[in-house]
Amino acid sequence: MADRETWATRPGFVLAAIGSAVGLGNLWQFPFKTATNGGAAFVVFYLLAVALIGFPAMLAEFVLGRRTHVNAVDAFERLGHRQWRAVGALAVLTGFWILSYYNVVGGWVLRYVLGSARGAYFGDPAGYFGAVSAGPEAVLAQALFLALVVGIVSLGVEDGIETATKLMVPSILLLMVALAVWVTTLPGAGAGYDFFLSPDLGEMVANAGSIIPFAVGQAFFTLSLGMAIMVTYSSYVGGDDNLVVDGGAIVVTNTLVGVLAGLVVFPILLTIGAEITTESGGAGALFVATAAGFGSVPFGRLFGVVFFGVVLIAALSSAISLLEVTVAYANDNYDVPRTVLAPVIGVGLFVLGLPSAWDTGWLTWFDSVAYQLFLPLSVLATTIFVGWVLGADAVAELREGTGGLGAGGSAWLWTLRVVVVVAVLATLALGINELFLVEDGAFFAPF
Repeated sequence: MADRETWATRPGFVLAAIGSAVGLGNLWQFPFKTATNGGAAFVVFYLLAVALIGFPAMLAEFVLGRRTHVNAVDAFERLGHRQWRAVGALAVLTGFWILSYYNVVGGWVLRYVLGSARGAYFGDPAGYFGAVSAGPEAVLAQALFLALVVGIVSLGVEDGIETATKLMVPSILLLMVALAVWVTTLPGAGAGYDFFLSPDLGEMVANAGSIIPFAVGQAFFTLSLGMAIMVTYSSYVGGDDNLVVDGGAIVVTNTLVGVLAGLVVFPILLTIGAEITTESGGAGALFVATAAGFGSVPFGRLFGVVFFGVVLIAALSSAISLLEVTVAYANDNYDVPRTVLAPVIGVGLFVLGLPSAWDTGWLTWFDSVAYQLFLPLSVLATTIFVGWVLGADAVAELREGTGGLGAGGSAWLWTLRVVVVVAVLATLALGINELFLVEDGAFFAPF
């Protein structure tokens, strides 16, 4: 096994974890899922999911990683529970699955940064998306984005991931704040804020069954849970770090960026009179609508470059964390340098992502399987292990570096055991129903 790296600094770990969380999950998925799942009603369920399920589950993954200092698969064996290795394998598989189509969307973003600079999509936003989102051009863009990700991860934990995210995360925050200030000047800002921030109680109650799985899935996706990322990143952490404080900083910053994304996107969409309903969804809906918005407002070309530039930075910060999961597993088990492992794994990701790059119907299917099946199942299994099998040892690990949690440790443990487990079980059941049973009784398919 190759020598294992660590973070150079505690802020390096926090920024890397924030960078993982603050990615396309916030800047693409969050507005997309909000627009297609009830607007502000979705936001309410999402915020509840982050606070009641996401944060406790994140601490569970932190505990698992720091206590073992190995990858997500071998962590269970190191704790004396080899039979639970399948849980870690599921998390690694989930991350690999998500990254395969995440790279495709990253390729879209690359094209939109260039397209914004040239004003290429202003005349026909829908036609431009159709040209860049599927087929040979999308395959090439996917390969270019993936090459950037592989290059960063090949440099290592400290020189590659930590250095990159120290630059990326502050840039994302500053640029998103600047964009949020700019959109206040748009004529559709008020309507956009209303759609995003004013929930309809009746709609929340009536559509809770269909909204909740996506809200909880969004919480998992945007907090990088269920993909072995937080287990992997925390395995590089020392015992004196306060996991509760670090986790809180990650959750708060991640949620802030998601809210900022909504405050930027929806005023733009309402300014141009875009339809943002459950019927207007689709993986590329917000690319098309946002591009149309930049083509219709003053200084649209400049702000288009800034917006899609931010999305690109965020996409890279998350993609490197997803790739690091598989690289960490291989690096822990085989005497092969990461400069070889990252490109080899990258080839596998490229092949798995080809269907998503060739047709957006497949990308939507891959995304639905991840949200409604893999993510909740992975989080559920990890939570059961940490809460019910590791138990008191998990509380002891969480207390390291905190100066003592008092009764808070027991409260966290029982939150995992009862609140999180029950909530994720319900979410998984609703998600499976949504995924496999459609109105005519047929099984869900990409087309």
